[in-house]
Amino acid sequence: MAVSDTLRFIACGSVDDGKSTLIGRLLAEAGAVADDQLTALPVGPHGPDWSFLVDGLLAEREQGITIDVAYRYFATPRRKFIVADTPGHEQYTRNMATAASTADAAVVLVDARKGVLVQTRRHAFLCALLGVRSVVLAVTKMDLVGWDRAVFDEAVADFTDFAARIGLETVTPIPLSGRDGDNVLTPSANTPWFDGRPLLEALETLATATATTASDAPFRMAVQLVQRNGEARAYLGRIAQGAVAIGDRLRVEPSGREASVKALTLSGEAADRAGDGASIAVILDADVDIARGDVLAAASAPLESADQFEATVVWMAEAPMLPGRVYDVQVGTASRSGQITDIRHRIDVNNLEPLAARTLGLNEIGVCHLSLSREVAFTPYDQNRELGGFILIDRESRATVGAGMIHFALRRAHNIHRQAVTVDRVRRAAAKGQKPAVVWLTGLSGAGKSTIANAVEARLTAQGRHCYLIDGDNLRHGLNHDLGFTAADRVENVRRAAETARMMADAGLIVLVSLISPFAAERRMAREMMAEGEFLEVFVDAPLATVEARDVKGLYAKARSGALKNFTGIDSPYEAPETPEVHLDAASLSVEQSADRIIAALRAADRLEP
Repeated sequence: MAVSDTLRFIACGSVDDGKSTLIGRLLAEAGAVADDQLTALPVGPHGPDWSFLVDGLLAEREQGITIDVAYRYFATPRRKFIVADTPGHEQYTRNMATAASTADAAVVLVDARKGVLVQTRRHAFLCALLGVRSVVLAVTKMDLVGWDRAVFDEAVADFTDFAARIGLETVTPIPLSGRDGDNVLTPSANTPWFDGRPLLEALETLATATATTASDAPFRMAVQLVQRNGEARAYLGRIAQGAVAIGDRLRVEPSGREASVKALTLSGEAADRAGDGASIAVILDADVDIARGDVLAAASAPLESADQFEATVVWMAEAPMLPGRVYDVQVGTASRSGQITDIRHRIDVNNLEPLAARTLGLNEIGVCHLSLSREVAFTPYDQNRELGGFILIDRESRATVGAGMIHFALRRAHNIHRQAVTVDRVRRAAAKGQKPAVVWLTGLSGAGKSTIANAVEARLTAQGRHCYLIDGDNLRHGLNHDLGFTAADRVENVRRAAETARMMADAGLIVLVSLISPFAAERRMAREMMAEGEFLEVFVDAPLATVEARDVKGLYAKARSGALKNFTGIDSPYEAPETPEVHLDAASLSVEQSADRIIAALRAADRLEP
């Protein structure tokens, strides 16, 4: 371990543990604040309000808007610093995690009056997960407990026990007062029993694991951009680790193709060599197919590529994470669609015990299996943050809803391969004299989906077409008999139905799917499973009042009485299609008219021969 020139650290902990006050005092006393700012320093009931100096957060709190992360820069003769003041509120844990993902170290604050809290443990655990190994434990507001050494020792013992279990390598405890400056820059006369260093000196000499990314580590660079440079292509990116020089043999992952470095550009100038952290452009001596998301690696130390992983996921959205739901996944610079296939367990941040879980809620952390649509090159997160970390993006809202750290590729990612077959989908469809299609009928229970689908199948069969009707209720008597009606179960219900429909379409059939399928994300997933032009979404649109009036099965009455939980339209949402291929007004159209419109849509989509 060594000391780097610049230390990026975060200040974190629970709400009102004194982060902003401590950082404000540190900025002022380190000489990073102008005199006019100090003159304007407001005075509160207990003295100067040092949090005023961390104005990014203060302004947001005064305006009552979302609290983000305020970054500040300061320097001493011994070191430069970038500090992130992260919010302690539980609902803003995502902001803290974002800051920690690029930090070398952390200052974890504990209010001496409160001790180590759940949010303190959560922040410390996230630091460990995100690769921070060095922590300064700042036990703040010691002046409010009379500088009682026993209080300090109790907080330190509690935290260091937890730190040892989560893998934090270095914990430097300091008793201090951010308001009065005790043990911030210089030793305090109030703590004659403390023989450690004050905060600034501890930060100046703190060694970090990220400061020692080995110069002899194998070269890795995720490609961010491909540009034409005369007749050659230049591949732009930031070196994730190692170094590269002209003449080095590189391997493109995941394709495995190789070429040698012909030229390098560093900061717009030609260079012979570039090292870790540099943003560069690489020109190779061969015309190799390379795109954004590929990784250039030393040919002598190739990267692993896979499409299925075990990973730790931190969930950051109000809506729960649902296994089986498709998200956009960003791994380094590579973008893939993917899904959490199952949750191995959720982690209790208090005692680190594994807990059974079907979903993950806001700020919950779980060990999961991740499946991607295509392979990506990666390293485990504990070896390289850039190539081992990923984010999950909701495909409808485009919001980042989760962050993850890859542990390893699952064995099945390498052992299971697609089997080549002689008879393909084109020949299967030709043998039936038709074009395959998937007609997906969605709508509330009682809207008439199954009745309409049955009528369409009868007509097509009478015309000599090869069809099959997948009905939601029938599926739950067989393939999906193990699923309930929670949001997670509904996602899996649709996934299985879509996979079945895909295989039937592959066999050359016209497939009719009658399924409530309440979530837009899963209907989109089903569409993307099918070949271009094969999927027709049919919205059987019946108002809630209409289906309740019908209520042939008595389900709505049970749901209204509370006897039936998670019922779509009552206590479980239905997301209506916005642009379906066919929109049927079930309250005004007869079954025959509805069937006519679906068959007409199949002809318009060139799925039926005249």
